[in-house]
Parts: sequence; structure tokens; C-alpha cells
Amino acid sequence: MQITEEASDEYKQTTTEEMSVAPAPAAVVNSENIQAGLPKNMVPDLGWFDSDQTKFEDWWRGIRLFLKSNRVIETNNRITAILARFRGGVAGIYAQQKLDELDEELGTQDWDDFIKELKTTFSDKTKAADTKWKIEMFKQGKKNTADFIIKFEALAMKADTDELHTIFLLKKNARHDIIKTILGYPPIAMPKILKKWKVAITSVGQGYESTEGRHNYKTSTGMTYR
Repeated sequence: MQITEEASDEYKQTTTEEMSVAPAPAAVVNSENIQAGLPKNMVPDLGWFDSDQTKFEDWWRGIRLFLKSNRVIETNNRITAILARFRGGVAGIYAQQKLDELDEELGTQDWDDFIKELKTTFSDKTKAADTKWKIEMFKQGKKNTADFIIKFEALAMKADTDELHTIFLLKKNARHDIIKTILGYPPIAMPKILKKWKVAITSVGQGYESTEGRHNYKTSTGMTYR
């Protein structure tokens, strides 16, 4: 069948219009979820990411929850699902380049490397720099220890600080008497990883707060510790 130039142009125009209003990729229905009795729409699909760096953090958190709720475990499947939601501008170009790389590679791409590259490309640099400054200056002072740890963790996640520097800042910014107590532990009990440091600081801090009668420590919910 011969396609006239006029018909070809009409097809291109129709196709372009359809693409401009195309819905986001449909959610993947995982049979394991159904068998496990999990709600299909427990976590909504956030749809397209269109290169807006100010929206990347919220979109990235949402897509991670979506992949987790649908039990998308295999690395290449996760990367494919993410790239399928990129369109327009830098996001569209990045997706095409990444797809070409995946076509050429025989093995599985490293997930951590992919996340690092993604954040480097699309994170809001101004917000990240501001968060890095905030966590450097975020001291416990008279804050309740549990509240301090929760807010510190949120800042550390946004600032994307590595574990060693996060431990350094935690030791520097938590109450001095709490850190002094922990540093007095015998070597075998001394925390070495970030998770253990947070547990130790919380435990010691709450111990002090339960016995200090001359200071009041208020949580963000208004609860007062005496």
C-alpha cells in the first residue's frame, strides 16, 4: 500500500497529539500482592517525572514506595520501571541514553551506582547545599533526645552525607554529657556504626531526661519530660 505524503503528515500529527496527552505508565499488578492479600493501590503511582528538580525528592520517595509495595525486586526491572516514567527535557534524554546502555550491557547494572547517578543528575542542588549547612549547625541543645535524633536523621538523609561524616556530626551536635557517657563505655560496648550510635544516644539521653528534675524537655507534640 502506498502512503501519500499528505496521509503521512496527518499520521505524524495525530501521533504527536496522542503522545502529548498520553497517561503515565500503568501500575504493574503483582500476582504475589494479590495472593498475599495486599491492597492493589496501597501506594499510588506518581506517574511521570519531567525533569523538574524541585519535585525530584518527593517523586523519588514516591517511586521507591511504589516499587516496594509492588515487590519489584530485581535491579534491571526496577531501573526499567523508573526510566519508563521519565519524559521531556533532561529526563527524557537521560532515559534514552540509559536505555541504550542497558541494551549494550549483558549483566545487571549496580543499583547503588544507578541511584547515585540519578541523584547527581536530578537532585535540587540548591536545596541539597542548604540542607548540608543545616545539618552541620543542627545542635541538640535542650531538645528532647528522641526528637533530636528523628530530625537529625531526616536532615542526614536529605543532605546525603556518608555514614562516617554522619557519625562525626552526631557526636559533635548531640549533648556533650550524653557523648561523654558513651565514650566512657568499655571498648567492647562502644558503638561503631551509625545505627548503634543512634541507639546509644537515644538510650543515654532518655535516661538523663527521666532523672533530671531541674530541666523540662518538650517534644514537638507538646509532651514535657521532667
